[in-house]
Amino acid sequence: MSAEVPDRTGRTRRILRGPRPDAVPALVARACTLVGVLDIAAGVFPRFRRSRMHAMAEVLPGSFGPFAAALSLSAGVLLLLLAHGLRRRKRRAWRAAVALLPAGAVAQFAYRHSIIGVVISLALLAPLLRHRSEFAALPDPRSRWRALANFVLMGAGSLVLGLVIVSAHQNRMVGDPSLADRITHVLYGLVGFEGPVDYAGPTSWTVAFSLGALGWLTAVTTIYLAFRPEHPAARLTEDDETRLRALLDKHGGRDSLGHFALRRDKAVVFSPSGKAAVTYRVVSGVMLASGDPIGDVEAWPGAIERFMDEAKAHSWTPAVMGCSETGGEVWTRETGLDALELGDEAVVDVADFSLSGRAMRNVRQMVKRIERAGYETRVRRIRDLSEGELERIRRAAEAWRGTDTERGFSMALGRIGDPSDGDCLIATAHKADDALGPYGDLKAVLHFVPWGTDGVSLDLMRRDRSADPGMNELLIVAALEASPRLDIKRISLNFAMFRSALARGEKIGAGPVLRAWRGLLVFLSRWFQIESLYKFNAKFRPRWEPRFVVYRSSRDLPRIGIAAMQAEGFVNLALPSLLRRRTPAPRPCAHGVAEHGVRAA
Repeated sequence: MSAEVPDRTGRTRRILRGPRPDAVPALVARACTLVGVLDIAAGVFPRFRRSRMHAMAEVLPGSFGPFAAALSLSAGVLLLLLAHGLRRRKRRAWRAAVALLPAGAVAQFAYRHSIIGVVISLALLAPLLRHRSEFAALPDPRSRWRALANFVLMGAGSLVLGLVIVSAHQNRMVGDPSLADRITHVLYGLVGFEGPVDYAGPTSWTVAFSLGALGWLTAVTTIYLAFRPEHPAARLTEDDETRLRALLDKHGGRDSLGHFALRRDKAVVFSPSGKAAVTYRVVSGVMLASGDPIGDVEAWPGAIERFMDEAKAHSWTPAVMGCSETGGEVWTRETGLDALELGDEAVVDVADFSLSGRAMRNVRQMVKRIERAGYETRVRRIRDLSEGELERIRRAAEAWRGTDTERGFSMALGRIGDPSDGDCLIATAHKADDALGPYGDLKAVLHFVPWGTDGVSLDLMRRDRSADPGMNELLIVAALEASPRLDIKRISLNFAMFRSALARGEKIGAGPVLRAWRGLLVFLSRWFQIESLYKFNAKFRPRWEPRFVVYRSSRDLPRIGIAAMQAEGFVNLALPSLLRRRTPAPRPCAHGVAEHGVRAA
């Protein structure tokens, strides 16, 4: 979707709008939720079903009344599940809703003989059919882990709703069964057996059919999700990677995050001219790009337009994490999205770095102390290492990761030692002693990716837990001191989230709001290393380059934040390792060497 708006010169320019939920899908989703709740209430609560026709229907042969109650309950649950898909304009959700609404109307009339219930269902069906063109979004990438999530969530929901069904017929209940008896009755009923709770009259059939319907829904939806074809998220192909490397060779010096676009778990869209590209990953319905577009700045609008078109086609929420100020200006100008400062990137200019002076005293003393303890450093390009040493470094980095989940997305390459990454820089710390470990004398590793022809950007930091403190400081100083002979003029270190708030909040005269905000960030640092990364970066007296998050509306920010934490590895929603599907072998690289996933901790 686009619009023409005047710029400062009075001329009009095209604005690409993100895929906002239109008024019709949002209204239909709310109506679907309402109808679903009414259908569930009609199948559960006796007062919603009282009529003379209902009294006759309950004694008809074949238990037609209980069957209709179960159908009404099933239709209501499924409509509630479909409401989110309708809000996102999903085509498959529309098809399912069109099939379910008449079924719910039939159940309403057959069991309750309610004309109002039929009218409400058909009133929702009419706008669905009239506005069917609004519901054209393609499906999201999916995997079979959702079957387990569906089983857990539907099972828990069925248990709660089953307790409501069992307890809703209090007047016809025989005796006074305990809560344990009612839970047992629900669990038995979900799998089609009679439980310990009994009712007077035909109510037992109604409860049994309703519980059986919930169990049937849980089983059928889980089986469907488990056996439907997988649609994995798109990944970089070899051709995509070749084209991206060609763009980086020409324009890679502009953005320090450019080389991270070569992560092979990202997808890419190119501009029509092929001179620019945007890489992204889809996480929980969020189309998450990172850094600036790759390539010629003049061609960025074409790549951004393709990105927004892809988001609209799938009804994904567009977002950009960690773009520069220039990138944020282009994104907001071309799309009408908003930008918010997320933090600062620490960049050290090699020519200005020195260990002398009072400001660097702590770093200088730490480095000297470690060197006196017998550690030595080596800084080399990846292409200068032997395959045996590379393999030892890979295994050490994997073992020293510290978490079961590899972390990193926007500032992590996800591999070490790929032959196509020969320009990457690696700094290692060594200490020869009597008790050499499984990785020889290797004690710590820092990996940097190229930033144009005269810079590098920090990818990961790993160290042996038994090594002396200060390994990371030692290797960063070693990399800075070795940079002149390697023709490196600038080094990008870690990204410090909310750096300016932390810096201003600790100064004398900071107001109460700023101090409270800093206090919250310090509290969150227990889990997300917000303050520690800022203080670590500040040791090297860097210049700070602001980075931004680009988003559609403020209500999308929580969803984008959760998606970003999933992408970075702080929130893991994957299957347990015992239930996880075995992944195929890594894709071979240029010289037959397989990928090794190693990301920033």
